[in-house]
Amino acid sequence: MAFELPSLPYAHDALADAGMSKETLEYHHDLHHKAYVDNGNKLIDGTEWADKSLEEIIVGTYDALSVAQNGIFNNISQLWNHNQFWEMMGPGKSAMPGELQSRITDAFGSVDDFKSQFSAAGAGQFGSGWAWLVADKDGSLKVTKTENGVNPLCFGQTALLGCDVWEHSYYIDFRNKRPAYLTNFLDNLVNWENVAERLSNA
Repeated sequence: MAFELPSLPYAHDALADAGMSKETLEYHHDLHHKAYVDNGNKLIDGTEWADKSLEEIIVGTYDALSVAQNGIFNNISQLWNHNQFWEMMGPGKSAMPGELQSRITDAFGSVDDFKSQFSAAGAGQFGSGWAWLVADKDGSLKVTKTENGVNPLCFGQTALLGCDVWEHSYYIDFRNKRPAYLTNFLDNLVNWENVAERLSNA
C-alpha cells in the first residue's frame, strides 16, 4: 500500500495574510512533504511494514534509545506529522471553542499561559523538531517538544496541536526569528476547531 501526498486543505496562498506565504507552502508541502512520502514508500516497499498504517509503522519502528532514528521511522513519522500540521492550520482567524478554552485554562492557568509554554517549548527545541499540545494517556493536557520527526504517537499520547520548528517551515517568512514564527502560528494560523475536534475524539 503506497502512501500519497495529501492535497492541502486550502490554496497555497490562503495563509499568506496570516503570515505563512505561498512560497513557504510550495516548498514545504510540495517538496519537503512529498519527499517524505516518496522516500517512505521506497523504504517500506517489500518489508514487513508495506501493508501497515502510518501509525503502526511509527510505533513499530520508534526506538527511544536511538538518537538517529532509522530511515523508515524518520520519513514515515514526518509524513504523518505534516499530514496533521496542514489540518491544524486554516485561513481566517479562528476562535477557540469554549470547551477547549476551558480545558486549556484548567491545565495551564490561562490561554495566555498555555501559549507562553507552547512557544517556549518550540523556541527551546535545539535544532529541528516539533512543539505539541497533547492529551496524555490519563486525558490530561500537556505541552511537549520532540526532536526531528519524533511525535506524540511514540509515547501513547494524542496530538492535539503541533508546530513544525524545522527551519524550512519558517525561514522564508521569518528568517531566524523562530519565536516570532511561533507567536504568529498561535495567534493567526491555528484552526482551533480542528484542535477541539481532536480533543473530543481523544
